[in-house]
Amino acid sequence: MTTTSGQWTVAVLGPGGVGGLCAGLLARAGHRVICLAREETVGVLAERGLTVRSGTFGDFTARVAADTELREPVDALIVAPKETGLRAALERVPRAALGEGLVVPLLNGFEHVDVLRERYPAGQVVPGTIRVESTRVAPGVIEHGGLNARIELASSTAPPARVQAFAEVLRGAGQQVDVVPDETVMLWGKLSFLLPMALLSTRYGVPVGEVRTAHRDRMLAVIGEFAEVAEAQGAPLDVPALLKFIDAVPEATRSSMQRDAEAGRPVEVDAIGGALLRAADRHGVAAPETAALVAEVERLSAPR
Repeated sequence: MTTTSGQWTVAVLGPGGVGGLCAGLLARAGHRVICLAREETVGVLAERGLTVRSGTFGDFTARVAADTELREPVDALIVAPKETGLRAALERVPRAALGEGLVVPLLNGFEHVDVLRERYPAGQVVPGTIRVESTRVAPGVIEHGGLNARIELASSTAPPARVQAFAEVLRGAGQQVDVVPDETVMLWGKLSFLLPMALLSTRYGVPVGEVRTAHRDRMLAVIGEFAEVAEAQGAPLDVPALLKFIDAVPEATRSSMQRDAEAGRPVEVDAIGGALLRAADRHGVAAPETAALVAEVERLSAPR
């Protein structure tokens, strides 16, 4: 727990590309970090530590604690597995062990927030987003490149002072962090970029630069449908600003969904595309282009 020196105890559920980067930076900054993972990863972390290779943060190895299950109260829990394995991963964090720690998901989509608030006290759940290109290339080895790690935090249920305190901890570890007032706008803002880029890059097997040129018409159609659903959800989308952002992303950037599909791993098409279609149905908004794209990606990524 927090000490008078300002050291926090932070558990990281899922020390992959996102969780591993956060864990490494926090440990390097002097905080106590407990990585929660499978036995193989726990063994590697205990023996060799957590290695980060980054053009932004440098190359370093940090010592972290590691376990298959949380066994003590913490100040914060970063939740960072893929959505496809979220419910199974949460078995590693018993409610009783968590104590009063904040629960900070850095996942794609938005439906996971309700899952966490059903399992843990709503006043401890702080939804977050992260824009980053970071990959676990081996157990305990993280490669960070491309987009810098920019985090947003917002919570309609957690005490603002606690949210700000955790933001300061992350900033002190070198990450860019903004605390924003509306969690719905935050989550849908991240999804507005992620959904078209992830689905289209995976569907066509191309990086962002080619998505926004060779497949621009389809990209614009999907964004148009997204904007209608977002408006109905209470998170209006600034389409010109989104397009400006998309056009500024390095052309070689690849989505994590694309990398997962290429590696034969499960993809988050349901958490991203399926969630949008379910929201569209709730609000009575037609999204035929998105529905077709989701179906195409599901067929491409189905186990063979």
